[in-house]
Amino acid sequence: AGGEHTVGLKADGTVVAAGWNDFGQCEVGNWTDITQVAADRVHTVGLESDGTVVAVGDNYWGRCDVGGWTDITQVAAGLHHTVGLESDGTVVAVGFNVPGECEVGNWTDITQVAAGGLHTVGVKSDGTVVAVGDNSFGQCEVGSWTNMVKVAAGLFHTVGVKDDGTVV
Repeated sequence: AGGEHTVGLKADGTVVAAGWNDFGQCEVGNWTDITQVAADRVHTVGLESDGTVVAVGDNYWGRCDVGGWTDITQVAAGLHHTVGLESDGTVVAVGFNVPGECEVGNWTDITQVAAGGLHTVGVKSDGTVVAVGDNSFGQCEVGSWTNMVKVAAGLFHTVGVKDDGTVV
């Protein structure tokens, strides 16, 4: 779900969206062969089965500039940015980068990504976590996290699930 719209991925790979559409973030009716969707307040991102990415909505900060992305296995949508996980464990990001949420070019061995308000978080294959961007409320203070299998990022917070099912 985005901030003011909801996106659904159907079993046949098509996408539906409903809600606030002032920036065209619900214009997903022609998307096909989609395997994952992500949304934030004013944009929606879709991962196609061939590893390419599509995006609609407000592109003021370049958050929809994903047309050249290939070999992507996961996407995440933040407040002003979009993140993609490549099959080799590297990460790409586009969008507003003032607090550094798109500074993921040196990340390697990543297995999962999350995009928050103005921060990006990644889980490494060894279970540690990395984060960049705005840390006004400690949302990037994940350096001591271990044995993690999944993370989620909100506007000003980060949540993680450990391999034993506990949550931090």
